[in-house]
Amino acid sequence: MAAPRDETHFGYSTIPLSEKQGRVDDVFHSVARRYDLMNDLMSGGLHRAWKDTLLTAVNPPKSDRAFALLDLAGGTGDVAFRVAQAGGLNTRVTVCDINAEMLAVGAERAAQRGLDHAVTFEQGNAEELPYADKSFDCVTIAFGIRNVPRIDRALAEAHRVLKIGGRFLCLEFSSVDVPGLDALYELYSFKLIPRIGQAVTGDREAYQYLVESIRKFPRPPAFARMIEDAGFRRVSFRQMTGGVVALHSGWKL
Repeated sequence: MAAPRDETHFGYSTIPLSEKQGRVDDVFHSVARRYDLMNDLMSGGLHRAWKDTLLTAVNPPKSDRAFALLDLAGGTGDVAFRVAQAGGLNTRVTVCDINAEMLAVGAERAAQRGLDHAVTFEQGNAEELPYADKSFDCVTIAFGIRNVPRIDRALAEAHRVLKIGGRFLCLEFSSVDVPGLDALYELYSFKLIPRIGQAVTGDREAYQYLVESIRKFPRPPAFARMIEDAGFRRVSFRQMTGGVVALHSGWKL
């Protein structure tokens, strides 16, 4: 059952809507330095293949044509670096994340990789983006949309800042639809991931929340309708790895 408009879900808990952002911030403050390592451990490295699929969909131009991408909730730069390295000389990526610790990790890594000329890191709220209308050719968000308190507002903002003809791409955990795999995935998620989180980051509760948040996120058809409601057209989704993740797409026409 949906929570009242002034309440929302934080994992399996129902909390005041006004509290969710602060709680999510606490989660990522705690795990920022080992966030990418945990992604490798939790997914067995599969998150890299999923992000490669996202990169293929972005398809940044390899020519000198200007291309501006906004990566939401991408603080550590994992998606941004892929796009910057695949694109041409005038590909520019702006990473917008609400969490300062995640951004600090990303900025350090950009400098180490010599990509700080192509990737910038800016603190901002996905529900109220600090960018002008029609500023970007593409907007991406990978495994971050379910942490936004007001998902409908974030989708509307992504639509606003896209240029006409621009594309929105969202990579997010989905619902396993393969008999047998679903039970195994459930066991792995709830029994092992929080333990791995405790061992690697010292924060079991953060990964208990992340697992629960996946289960509370809308199934792909329902999320596709939310994307359409935000004004996007030619909305589609593609499930991967037996439904563990889905890549959602929508165009601003």
